[in-house]
Amino acid sequence: QVQLVESGGGLVQAGESLRLSCVASGRTFSTYAWFRQAPGKEREFVAASSWRGDRKSYADSVKGRFTISRANTDNTLSLQMNSLKPEDTAVYYCAAASRRLPLTGQNDYEYWGQGTHVTVSS
Repeated sequence: QVQLVESGGGLVQAGESLRLSCVASGRTFSTYAWFRQAPGKEREFVAASSWRGDRKSYADSVKGRFTISRANTDNTLSLQMNSLKPEDTAVYYCAAASRRLPLTGQNDYEYWGQGTHVTVSS
């Protein structure tokens, strides 16, 4: 049974950092990603990584601030978020896909975690 479990969300002030983690179990996938959904908005792509971690992609809104990484030793996906802004406030979801990058659409991903809340105060 495939499970994706996120952790690391919380409340921070603008300019601070947070690190999200996602532990995947059940099988491995070709691509892992983070999406987010702010209140009243559509779920949007944040970043994605290949299984090996050698290919990555980012949404323009987070380039230079967020870093996605994969650890094959424990099948963990991480998202280091620096210089956080109030507009980064959202529920962040981990997702996994059998297909390879580039994959930025929700429908490209087959499995999803339950999400972790990130709130950035101004």
